[in-house]
Order: sequence, then structure tokens, then C-alpha cells
Amino acid sequence: MPDNAFGRAAPSDDAPVVQYVQQLLEQAVRLKASDLHFEPYEHHYRVRMRIDGQLREMAMPPMALKDRLASRIKVLSRLDIAEKRLPQDGRMKLQLPTGRDIDLRVSTLPTLFGEKLVIRVLDSTQVQLDLQQLGYEAEDLDRLVDAIRRPHGMVLVTGPTGSGKTQSLYACLNLLNTAEVNIASVEDPCEIQLPGINQVNVQDKPGLTFAVALRAFLRQDPDILMVGEIRDLETANIAVQAAQTGHLVLSTLHTNDAPATLVRLRNMGTANYNIAASVTLITAQRLVRCLCPHCKQKTPLPAEALIQAGMPANWLPSDTVDVYTPQGCAHCHKGFAGRTGIFQVMPLSPAMQALVLGDAGAQVLALQAQREGVPSLRVAGLRKVLRGITSLDEVLAATREDEADAP
Repeated sequence: MPDNAFGRAAPSDDAPVVQYVQQLLEQAVRLKASDLHFEPYEHHYRVRMRIDGQLREMAMPPMALKDRLASRIKVLSRLDIAEKRLPQDGRMKLQLPTGRDIDLRVSTLPTLFGEKLVIRVLDSTQVQLDLQQLGYEAEDLDRLVDAIRRPHGMVLVTGPTGSGKTQSLYACLNLLNTAEVNIASVEDPCEIQLPGINQVNVQDKPGLTFAVALRAFLRQDPDILMVGEIRDLETANIAVQAAQTGHLVLSTLHTNDAPATLVRLRNMGTANYNIAASVTLITAQRLVRCLCPHCKQKTPLPAEALIQAGMPANWLPSDTVDVYTPQGCAHCHKGFAGRTGIFQVMPLSPAMQALVLGDAGAQVLALQAQREGVPSLRVAGLRKVLRGITSLDEVLAATREDEADAP
């Protein structure tokens, strides 16, 4: 059980609460946590941090402090401390001892035993904006860079929440960000600040939606547009129109893999001919934890285990292959340190465009992608297993069984 930062006795005034919240926030930044969870239960209160995608229990303050902790965080984020029946969303800045400011996003939620608060850490300095460092295979990186170097068209990034989509988009923008181009982005909210890009936050109350911002962008002489997420038909149609009229459009969708993204656009109501004419490339991605280079252990594994997982048999050198498993040491957490991406990068070839125009389903599109040499997410992950970057269990947990089909 984690140490209690207050000791056994509860403080008699608010000063320790103020200091404790500051210490937790600074610790989260130091450990490169993406989120902090303040969670009240019937008989205990705990604080957890999400580090490398995994929640870790960090502290258990006294139950008597749950309201004071919630009030302190709500004051910092300018929320209504008297409102405890409805969820609230806010933002605040954390000033580190070094003088650097960190943006934090706060969400409150009324639960059975009090308010749960989740703080998202938006530390731009910890974001990797070099495409080559994100984990792309060489051929996938070439496909992606070729697509974003074109003067027009749409590049889509897909995956679940927390899969690194925004980081990939900003790595693309960072590569394109020069004095010769006008780049505008709209997000909900902007999580990464990049000088040279005109960034806009969605604001629901005054009616500043993705579609409204995108229309305004088109009157601002843009070259490159980034839409944080295509959520509805109106936004999709404006983005498609922009991609067909001389603009490069980057955006995200929530789908399981690259072929399913084309079907998702169709189901939203976008016409097949617009999809085929505008989308140039789709990349699906997941994040997996990296094995610690100091303690990972080489382990022989029957090739059949990888074949059953989805690896093509002709990609394996022998009946037994060496993989690596996590051990744990002073340099890592249970054998893992950091994360990397696994990617399925699918350009829209003329054959794929013809299938889209013919109203093909996701399975037919996936088979065509395989014929064109586009590995599934599962196979992309298994490649990293063979190279000792991550473990087999990590890849199996991050990808679905029906993503195991390979060319």
C-alpha cells in the first residue's frame, strides 16, 4: 500500500492540503503521468496516476480530506465548489519550481461516496514530435510522409482514446510547419501548443463547433487544416470539400482499423465518390509498452505460438524464435519503460478507390489492403515482438484477434 503523505493524523488547516495537491501534481509531471485520479470510496480514498498507459496507486489520503482535496482542485480550476451534483470541466496551470507552466484539464464526477476528479496533464515538452521516433516502420513512414507532402487530400488517423492519434498528427504538422504555409487546427481542446500553427479550441456554448471553425478556416487562406475529430456529417463534408479544393486536411476518427474508417465515413453519410476522391491515406494505431532494455530477458518461443497469434509462417526464420519477456529492475516498472506505437498505414490505391465507389464492405477492403502489402495492426505489433521492443502479451492485449489476418 502506498505511503500516506499526511502521516497518521489529519491536518488541522488547509495548508497541508494545498501543499499535498501541489506535490502530487509535480510528481505526476516528474513521472510523465498522463492522468491523475482522485477517487472516493465507502471506506477509503486513493490517488492513482496513469503512467505508460497503466494506472498505479500512489497514495491513500485520510477519508476526512476528500472534500477539502476536491475543493482545492476545483478552486484552482475555477469550478463551482458548491456544485457537487453535476459533472464539471475546467482547466488550470501548474507552475513548477523551475518556472515552467504545465496546462492541466480537470473533470469532476459525482459518485456514490463523493466527487471523483480526474486531471489530464498536458505537458507539451514530453510530446515526441519527430515522426521517426514514434515507432513507424520504414516503409510505413515513407507512405505517410509521401501523403502529407502532397498539396491536397485527406490523411486520417484512427484508433481508440489514448492511442496517440493527436501526437501523430502534431508530428506531421511539425514536419510541415514552415514560414511558407498557413496551418490552422481546431480541437476539443488543444492539447499540444505548437508555434507557427493557428490553434482554435471548440467552444460549445457560443456555438464554435468543429464545422463552424472549419468553415472559418476556409476563409483564412489556409494551406493545411487539422480537425481534432470528425464527429458528424457536417464536419466530414466540409473536410472532404476542403481536401478536394487544394487543401491538405488531417483529422482523426474512432474506428478499429484503417479499412473500417472508409466504412465509417460512408455510414456517417459521406458519398462514396467524395471519399474516394479526397482520402489519400489512413493510419490506424495503438500504443504498447516498451520492454526495459536493462532487464528484459531473452526467451525461446515456438514459432507456432506466433503463427497462432497472426504472424505469417514465412516471416519466421525457424521453428523456434527468441522473444523477450519483462523482468523488473530499478530502471523500470515491472519490466517496462516508455511506450511505442504500432501502426497500420494504408494508402488509397486506385484499386481501393474502385472498391469504395462500389460500396465494398470492411472485410473486402481489408483483403485488398492485405494484397497490397499493408499488414494488420496485430502483425505490426508482432514485428516489434520479434525485434525485442515489446512483449507478446502487450501486443495480444492491444490488438484484436480479427486483426491478426495478414497478407
